[in-house]
Amino acid sequence: MSTALPYALERVIVIDASPDTAFTFFTDPERWAKWWGTGSTIEPHAGGHLLIHHANGVEVTGEVLEVDVPNLIVFTYGYTTGAMAGQSRVTIGVEPAGSSTRVRLTHEFEEETARDQHVQGWRHQLALLANVVTDFLHQGAPTLIDRWFAAWNDQDPSRRRDEMMALAVPDVQFRDKYGLTGGIDELLGHIAAVHQFMPGLRLERSGEIRHCQGLALADWQAVGSDGEPKAQGTNAFALSPDGRIAGVTGFWSSTRPDV
Repeated sequence: MSTALPYALERVIVIDASPDTAFTFFTDPERWAKWWGTGSTIEPHAGGHLLIHHANGVEVTGEVLEVDVPNLIVFTYGYTTGAMAGQSRVTIGVEPAGSSTRVRLTHEFEEETARDQHVQGWRHQLALLANVVTDFLHQGAPTLIDRWFAAWNDQDPSRRRDEMMALAVPDVQFRDKYGLTGGIDELLGHIAAVHQFMPGLRLERSGEIRHCQGLALADWQAVGSDGEPKAQGTNAFALSPDGRIAGVTGFWSSTRPDV
């Protein structure tokens, strides 16, 4: 692109996923479409064609200028109608940020007005990127959370330990109305006390999991040995980029006086 592009829009976000995972949403046509919308596609190589099909019917086309997996992608970006066609350039850099990924976007324009008109659009679009990446990463969250409740309910301490070590990070944090623990050993001690002082009480998930960017909400009820519900609430599960449970915060919404 020989046209001068003196006006730049820059934005940086952090996504709780590895760079390898995040970058596939720039190079895999199916995942590109999950980010941009049905009908969008990309040929992930220099000289490749890209198409962005927005939900409102507006289309953007461009050419891939550079791809360095999993670090950098550069492409032209222009509407199929109007003066913007082919007259801007997008550079997306990806780098590790601890166990997460820092995404740096630079969009260069010929005109200042065009740049300013894209500020909110990129704020929205990069939020969508974070969501589709983490939705993909944590698509197994319902099973993971059900395993948490099953391990909590297991009467066998040895099995309970093995399962918790498999599904949670070693320094997993737990907090609720009656507990505040750090690490697997403290958590297991707390669960053992629950079994001792509230024998027969079981936790059961109720309803669907709600997930947003590595935080999952699961409603639950505590059921007594008589089969009657004794309490209910919601757990907020912080999920690590490697797909394990990093922390749990429990909110009790009601408790019967005999619990």
